[in-house]
Amino acid sequence: MGVTKVKLNREQLEAVASVSFPGKKLADYTELTEGFCNTAYRLILDDGQKIILKVTSGKRDGFMSNEVGMMDSEVKAMRIVGEQTDIRVAKVYCYDKSRELIDGQYFLMENLPGDSWYSLGDTLSAEVRAKLSRETGQLQLKLSRIHGEKFGILGEEEHRFDSQYEFLEYLMNNVISDAKAIGVEFGVPGEEILKALQQDKELFEEILCPSLVHWDMWEGNIFVEKDTISGIIDWERAMWTDPMMDDRFRHHNRNEAFLEGFGIAELSEKEQRRILWYDVFLYLTMMTEPAYRQYEDDSQYNWVNPMFLEVWGQLREK
Repeated sequence: MGVTKVKLNREQLEAVASVSFPGKKLADYTELTEGFCNTAYRLILDDGQKIILKVTSGKRDGFMSNEVGMMDSEVKAMRIVGEQTDIRVAKVYCYDKSRELIDGQYFLMENLPGDSWYSLGDTLSAEVRAKLSRETGQLQLKLSRIHGEKFGILGEEEHRFDSQYEFLEYLMNNVISDAKAIGVEFGVPGEEILKALQQDKELFEEILCPSLVHWDMWEGNIFVEKDTISGIIDWERAMWTDPMMDDRFRHHNRNEAFLEGFGIAELSEKEQRRILWYDVFLYLTMMTEPAYRQYEDDSQYNWVNPMFLEVWGQLREK
């Protein structure tokens, strides 16, 4: 378990449930373990109602520089998406930032129907997986039509940018500084990466308006019921940015069914190169976070590093 995870005992869970749902009591609970950052529990109240409790640590230990305002981002994103689209997101029942009951912020939300795509795994046929990829592309297209005024992290108002390039440069500087501070090496010097990004600045000029982007829409955050998407969870990394920064556009995830759902027949040369830079940012983040989270092994780094070196090689070839 990473150091950002916090454990709550039954007494704490009972207190949260009783304050949030007066007159009801906690009957049972289960910790949900698929997430890698915050802690989540499924609570069952004495009337049978199921709700999800999500808790973020009251400390900065284990969090990287770009991981700020994450619970604000999540609650805000779900409210925006719920109001402006037909995408199924959980209803937020309450959001407590006071830290009076527990040492951390928390919110309680609706328990969405279905199971995560990730947990269903190989039980899904190739046809169903293609269908879900297509539906994911359609959802991403709807999100791309929600626009903000400035580029930046949704729940963090202090740093806002007039251009996509400025925002990406800020994010890249942060993750490279984080890696240097904790001794993580990528196989390419951080200074070389930043210099190459600056040389490609013009690639980002065509992104004129920031869109709402989930950024972390991997299979664990996509819920499925009866072979169709029943909801999207974990909006804590939501950003105002280029839609192609989201996880489904990444080197290890992108497929024709998804692009078809998003409405793209063929990526332009600029889009292809811009996507490589977004690959680089994700892979730098994924190589650095295990050290901050103090994971028990290096499996994530060892999986990501070859993909990073592959996309870096593609950038340097062009």
